[in-house]
Amino acid sequence: MMPYEKYDAWKASHALALAIYSSTEGWPRQEIYGLTAQTRRAALSVPTNIAEGTAKLGPRELRRYLDITLGSLSELSYLLRFSRDWGLLEAEEWQHLDGMRNTAGKLVWRLYRWAQQKGRSPT
Repeated sequence: MMPYEKYDAWKASHALALAIYSSTEGWPRQEIYGLTAQTRRAALSVPTNIAEGTAKLGPRELRRYLDITLGSLSELSYLLRFSRDWGLLEAEEWQHLDGMRNTAGKLVWRLYRWAQQKGRSPT
């Protein structure tokens, strides 16, 4: 098992990325290099940055990667909203994916706070 596989934040993010890839499968062909690619890239960035951050030495580096992860989750939030409003995602599918994104975000934030506590030097 790789170090990142033990974190609930990674597990939720991995499931989210898989769901996003599945959901975007039927999007219009003309969006393959636009909205589809951007949405997939943002979704894949989340578990990828967790995996990379947990391989670094020290909580400070991990926090840096988790900060990027939180940014990717925010980007994904907007891309999903845009996709819903543009008619690519039904409201029910959007709600499901956004719920997964929200859950992943809470777990990433919890991991960030844990790394922040771990990084404090004793006074």
